Amino acid sequence: MGTDIVATQEFQQVHGIISVHRIRALQTVNNENLLSAWEVGAYVSMRLKNSTWGSKTVMQLSEYLQAQDPTLRGYSRRTIYKMVSFYETYSSPEFIHLSERLKLERFYTPKAEIVQLQTGLIERPSEFVPFQMAQMPNFLNITTLTNHFEIINACKTIEERIFYVLYSFKERLNINELRRCLKNHTFASLMGNKHNLSKGLKEIYPQVMPMLKDTVFVDFLGLPQKHSEKQLKRGILDNLKDFILELGKDFLFYDKEIPLKVGNSIFKLDLLFFHRGLQCLVAIELKKGKFKPEDIGQLEFYLEALDRDVRRSNENPSIGILLCQEADHNVVEYAMSRSLSPTMITEYERQLIPKEVLQRSLDEFTNFLTSKK
Repeated sequence: MGTDIVATQEFQQVHGIISVHRIRALQTVNNENLLSAWEVGAYVSMRLKNSTWGSKTVMQLSEYLQAQDPTLRGYSRRTIYKMVSFYETYSSPEFIHLSERLKLERFYTPKAEIVQLQTGLIERPSEFVPFQMAQMPNFLNITTLTNHFEIINACKTIEERIFYVLYSFKERLNINELRRCLKNHTFASLMGNKHNLSKGLKEIYPQVMPMLKDTVFVDFLGLPQKHSEKQLKRGILDNLKDFILELGKDFLFYDKEIPLKVGNSIFKLDLLFFHRGLQCLVAIELKKGKFKPEDIGQLEFYLEALDRDVRRSNENPSIGILLCQEADHNVVEYAMSRSLSPTMITEYERQLIPKEVLQRSLDEFTNFLTSKK
């Protein structure tokens, strides 16, 4: 038995070695893809700005590359223009100023071998002609080139673009997951004014603001305009993967219709999750109609039962989320201002963030990510 344990530990070390080098290889490939796009984008951008080239020339370049190497993929006319946009977006004075103020380079520390690649220890072809261009910020390496293309195309402000690069990094989003976040305005949902958080939630979990959404989008449920709470719950359970992605990847589904026995009565909680980042149970109660202040009392009662009878000793106090179709924001603010239980109101409808608070929200998000490193 002892020999088996030793062997298992040694096997784990071998697996660890393989995993480290696999991650490094993927990171190196990603960095080289980004650098290639950056340099091609810079080269073409310079010629377009100097009127040396026109759009017809870019098409000719694409055809030339294909003729030279039929195995070469990803250099269509459209993609080359995406590379130009990639370079121009992240070499702009606006981005440079904001990245310096936010200290974005702290989110990426290049490995020694990657530094070697970036400083020219791999020789370029002898016919390569040097030209003046900005250095690619290391910050861009935290997500993929495909994600960058999607973010640049979908976002109008530099604040939004930085947010989605950071969010892709934090949540390890693939391209389909990112597209959903962009479609559903995750920036607005995460970085709102947070009047929907109770006083207790803010005090117990001061780090929670960039982790829980004001609004979730449930278009994937296919709900009719008039629907019941039962239909809403059934739709969520049938599409649990999409619902968790909408909530955030740190949510783990625990169970549905959790029986909570208090005295001689049994109450049923709609949905129960566990949040890995906050290390706590998260109760979700569903309300198809408009938020009513008395709904908070029911949710707080469920949290008390969870903390007394379900929560483990190593877990933090449970959080309650009331998911409702509509909420008067003034009523929400009044209801939450004195609530000492960690609760929040989340709507399943669109809610836009005021433009003037975007930069402040981005500051909060970058500081949050730094504190978690």
